[in-house]
Amino acid sequence: MALDYSTPVGRVRLLIPDTDPATQLLIDPQIQAYLDMEGGSIKLAAAQALDSIASSEAMVSKVISMNGLSINGPAVAAELRARATGLREQVAEGLGDDGVGFDVVDFDPYVGYLGYPPE
Repeated sequence: MALDYSTPVGRVRLLIPDTDPATQLLIDPQIQAYLDMEGGSIKLAAAQALDSIASSEAMVSKVISMNGLSINGPAVAAELRARATGLREQVAEGLGDDGVGFDVVDFDPYVGYLGYPPE
């Protein structure tokens, strides 16, 4: 089944990246919980998910060497945490989930001018 990147859960998956349905690290309700905890912010939810994955990676993998191969869980965890920090910095700099934007406001050049509107 293809992921729907137009949904908040799909967008979080894209940022973490957890996009292969056959090997997903998190299930949709877990991602939805991160979204709920972060007030719907996709980037902050992704940062929380990355922190969670990093903690798991550091606890489970540790540093393992066997048959000429090595796995360094703490190094992987550090990279995941760095990515989470980057997402949080984007939000702090005003680059939230929608990047940039503008507001449309009503404009009446006569409001407040010469007592308009009449009281």
